Amino acid sequence: MAGSPSLAVVLDGLSTAGLPTGCQHGVPWYVTHLGGYLMAALAEPEVSLSDGLADALARVAALHPQCDLNNPGTPSATVAILRQRYGVLDHLVLADSPVVFDGREGYTVVTDLRVDDVLPDLRAEVERHETHTRGHRKALQRLVLAQREVRNTTDGYWVAGTNPESAQHGLTGTTKLEDVRCAAVMSDGVSRLVTEYGMATWDEVFATLDAGGPGQLIEAVRKVEASDPTGRRWPRYKSGDDATVALCQW
Repeated sequence: MAGSPSLAVVLDGLSTAGLPTGCQHGVPWYVTHLGGYLMAALAEPEVSLSDGLADALARVAALHPQCDLNNPGTPSATVAILRQRYGVLDHLVLADSPVVFDGREGYTVVTDLRVDDVLPDLRAEVERHETHTRGHRKALQRLVLAQREVRNTTDGYWVAGTNPESAQHGLTGTTKLEDVRCAAVMSDGVSRLVTEYGMATWDEVFATLDAGGPGQLIEAVRKVEASDPTGRRWPRYKSGDDATVALCQW
């Protein structure tokens, strides 16, 4: 996560499932550098979020030309951006890290779930196994290998990787600042408290953020996950996913 008084960026690196990536640096390195370049590119309000993301992707790719950037498993990430400028809020969402607006007429969730529409049989196979088992690990590797083949293609789904073109496939929009009380930019490791676990409403999420900030909300997620450590009640890729949230208020 990175932020400034007018900009919030949440990146969530994609799991490699222990498979080769073709990159000697790894996902944390990629996410760190992409976040830095994004903050720099979007400091100018005249630069669109898509163009800023495309520029950042190209700059990070140029940092490690010695790596196999054509490897389908090369490090990549989901992206969620919210920027305030000239009385409006611009957003961009690429993959399943959402931006949630608390507006005058209720909550608006912007998220890109195209990944859920691909390879349903392999996804179901992963969910048939409890986490921390050999069967789960092998099923997850089969799924990730298959996802890599359709990642950043018109027949699959889009994430931030090495190709700047993927920036043009994000969900973008603009909201009047006066119509929003606050907003939250988060990884899906947080949003699943509502969307997958069903253990909170968006009202309760924002009440928790208001009372105790991001730390208290993430603690609530961890408590729910700890009650089902092997994914028996809520089948999932791993027991606890990366959880990041930025609360934006004006």
